Amino acid sequence: MPNIHDYLLWRGDIPINSRFDFNKIDSMVLSRFAYLRFDKIELNDNESIEAIAFKMNKLDSNEFLYNGDKELIAYLGKSDRFKNMIVTDFVKNTDKKIDKQFSAITIHISKKQLYVSYIGTDSTINGWKEDFNMSFMDNVPCQVAGKEYLQQIAEKYPNKKIRIGGHSKGGNVAIYSAITVPESIQKRIIKVDNYDGPGFSKEIINKYSNKKIVKKIETFIPQDSIIGRLLNHKEKIFITLSVEKGIYQHDIYSWQLIKDELIQSEKTTDASEIINQAITDWLQTTSVNQRRIFIDSLFELFYSTESETFGDISKALFTNISKILKKYKTISSEDRKTVTSMLRIFVTSYFNVIKERQITKKENSKLKQLIERESINDI
Repeated sequence: MPNIHDYLLWRGDIPINSRFDFNKIDSMVLSRFAYLRFDKIELNDNESIEAIAFKMNKLDSNEFLYNGDKELIAYLGKSDRFKNMIVTDFVKNTDKKIDKQFSAITIHISKKQLYVSYIGTDSTINGWKEDFNMSFMDNVPCQVAGKEYLQQIAEKYPNKKIRIGGHSKGGNVAIYSAITVPESIQKRIIKVDNYDGPGFSKEIINKYSNKKIVKKIETFIPQDSIIGRLLNHKEKIFITLSVEKGIYQHDIYSWQLIKDELIQSEKTTDASEIINQAITDWLQTTSVNQRRIFIDSLFELFYSTESETFGDISKALFTNISKILKKYKTISSEDRKTVTSMLRIFVTSYFNVIKERQITKKENSKLKQLIERESINDI
């Protein structure tokens, strides 16, 4: 079934104009654009996508962050729809000391519109740590950086309308940036698209999200979504069809479409519902401080391996497990108790949700049988 690669082959020869306007698939393509390895090439400001594609085509597949990205830039470079768009203001900022992983880039769709694209979580342990920090922090460094970046872009290009998007954590940053910038910038925002990015604490939603800007935000999640259902959402959510299973549905290349529309799924799966409820219960039954200790302790173990990515840990798995166990013994007894307790709470929540859903299914089945029996008796 077709994905965004197929879309570029099908629609790529048709420039964006009044008849074939910018659509949600175009947005999904540009939201993915931020993942490309601009740091691996000599990138000049005000370069076209075609020029960038020419440079990136020389990179090996293993130099890209994820499978599918090399094909994406190759198709974009040949596409009349995208190749003449100008790319500016690439920023990449990673700081382990404050658990920050941030990158953004701006694509100029036309003389009147631009697209701010935020990167999602990369493969680094530091990047994932920042994601987990959302469970106990109202805002994390990449969100603050996203807001500052959007303000700078709005000031630099005052006559352009703004579209914003991102996948995974990038989608979360896209929304955060849009709801926290001044109203003068919000008025220039056309649309904000979040592709399977997590939500926010209730405090953030209540503090920032007014009805006018929320109406411009849409979130798209696959039927087995886990990441995109974390925390709270106030915007409209669409469920889209993925051909992968479980957590692998987070891969945007697995999302299916027909022409310029995502194929919609009626509802999320039981697996998605169970995990979402278990995580929600875990968040509600644990304190902010407990979650902070748990996340900090967990990632302290990962950092003890001196690996940059989880892939690096797996390459020397037995050696790194030994390092993790050795580090675990040095953690204070109180913190170890907290880590154990937090794991126990989540496992308990998970199995309680499964049990409740099984009971509900049985009750619904009995109710259905009763209605059918009574209906027959009435005939």
